[in-house]
Amino acid sequence: MNWFGLKRRLAAIQLLVLDVDGVQTDGGLIYGDDGVVQRRFDARDGLGLKLLQQAGLELAFLSGGRGEAIKQRARHLGIKHCFTAIKDKAGVLAELQERLQISIAATAFIGDDVNDLPVRPSVGLLVTPANGCIALKRKADLVLNQRGGDGAVRELVEQILRAKAN
Repeated sequence: MNWFGLKRRLAAIQLLVLDVDGVQTDGGLIYGDDGVVQRRFDARDGLGLKLLQQAGLELAFLSGGRGEAIKQRARHLGIKHCFTAIKDKAGVLAELQERLQISIAATAFIGDDVNDLPVRPSVGLLVTPANGCIALKRKADLVLNQRGGDGAVRELVEQILRAKAN
């Protein structure tokens, strides 16, 4: 896709849906002695998501992962749509789009692995971090320069905001 086509698609985004593990985190999971999984989120990514909210975009977390940390992160950022332990990401995404009355063309999804591939037909823009899996990179409209958990979300946010400003 050429830059002008990408810029037009970025400018049209009204809903950004984000996977969590491998996108907002580096994909590593730390298990405490109590068996609770801990995740590390990037603060700059969080600020970027706040900037998108201020610009009027809807945001959603859509994760196959479980854990209170994901829900806590969503609450901390004021994200109303947080779905965890999801096996049918495309189905949940379609329900959300219908509820919010947001079209496929106005929806972007950022994921990192094969379990994110089923959303491809349901989004106008499919994005993956630099360390996304090969299969997803082949289907993605945009492969970011930054790795998941290390600024990938912020990179995408800045591209969306730049496209909307011009």
